[in-house]
Amino acid sequence: MRKSLALFALGLSLTLGTPAVLAQARPPLEWFNPQGQASLGYDQQLFQFLSGQAGDRAALLASIDHSLRYLDTPAAVEDYENFSIPWITRERVRRSLVRFRQLAQTVRSPQELQAAVQREFVFYRAVGDSRYGGQTYFTGYYEPIYEASRTPTAEYRYPLYRRPSNLESWRTPHPGRAQLEGMDGEGKESLLRGGELVWLRDRLEAFLVHIQGSARLKMPDGEIMSIGFHGSTDYPYLSIGREMIRDGLHPADGFTLPKMIDIFRRRPELLSVYIPRNNRFIFFRETFGAPATGSISVPVTADRSIATDKDLMPPGALALIDTQIPQVDRNGRVTPVRVNRFVLDQDTGSAIKGPGRVDVFMGTGDVAGQRAGVMGYRGELYYLVLRE
Repeated sequence: MRKSLALFALGLSLTLGTPAVLAQARPPLEWFNPQGQASLGYDQQLFQFLSGQAGDRAALLASIDHSLRYLDTPAAVEDYENFSIPWITRERVRRSLVRFRQLAQTVRSPQELQAAVQREFVFYRAVGDSRYGGQTYFTGYYEPIYEASRTPTAEYRYPLYRRPSNLESWRTPHPGRAQLEGMDGEGKESLLRGGELVWLRDRLEAFLVHIQGSARLKMPDGEIMSIGFHGSTDYPYLSIGREMIRDGLHPADGFTLPKMIDIFRRRPELLSVYIPRNNRFIFFRETFGAPATGSISVPVTADRSIATDKDLMPPGALALIDTQIPQVDRNGRVTPVRVNRFVLDQDTGSAIKGPGRVDVFMGTGDVAGQRAGVMGYRGELYYLVLRE
């Protein structure tokens, strides 16, 4: 699941654009002493959700298994041969996951797991970004569900495209978005004509699939089609939210995805003004019901998978996030809640750059979209490896 983001950079990343990569005079991860941090590693959601539902321990264990499967692949061997932090090796990450899985499977309380982790594991803190006071900025992404058709009609006229077979031979710079889908998004004169995969009824929804990198699409006959990332043009991600702020359509403070959508719903003519400015264009393929997949080619798990800059952070590794995450309470309200949560680093994205950016996968569907759309909070990111 690649995002342009990698899937959508919401919140501050949406409003201010892709954070510049922090100039590194030191490693992106530094040793951290967890002693005295009363809440660090206290993961209540493993045992019970805020809504009172049973916890997601099984989901975490499955996500660990996904990372372990990746770590046994030739791709992981190559990734770690090129990894820049010598004390975090593929084998050490693998042993750490195996031991953590044993603990997570057998503990009876969040306190018991917290104590075991602090006793057996070394913590490395991401150095963050100076613009966030040395903290990390967390956003959310999700897999949307939209209505679509396998054939174009007067109602369904906004195409998503397959990857061109000759993409590798395209001259650079690649064609811009307007050349590939037209200023109106309908692609009538597109260079990709004939390579359409599916058509959506809503232009903004088609663009948001580009941002999120995958989707589940409901056909008129009720069939559900799943699609996923299959390449992109060579342009960097450009935040249209930032462009809208610059043009005075909304103050930077408090600008979220729902507010951006509301502006476009009220003024649809603005779609042709702002969408073509983001020249990064995503290609898709049908995934035949497969779950949303991260950049290390394993499924991503709601609330348990994160996307980071893989030039800096260890792929597939066990991590711990300390931040606020929007949750749905018993009354259906979306409310930010402070969490300490064990996660797996399984994805990346073109808008997730530097040691101070993390995108958390929120799941599939409208509720996940509501949560992702308002998420944008500072916090801390830690990686955990077994003591030598």
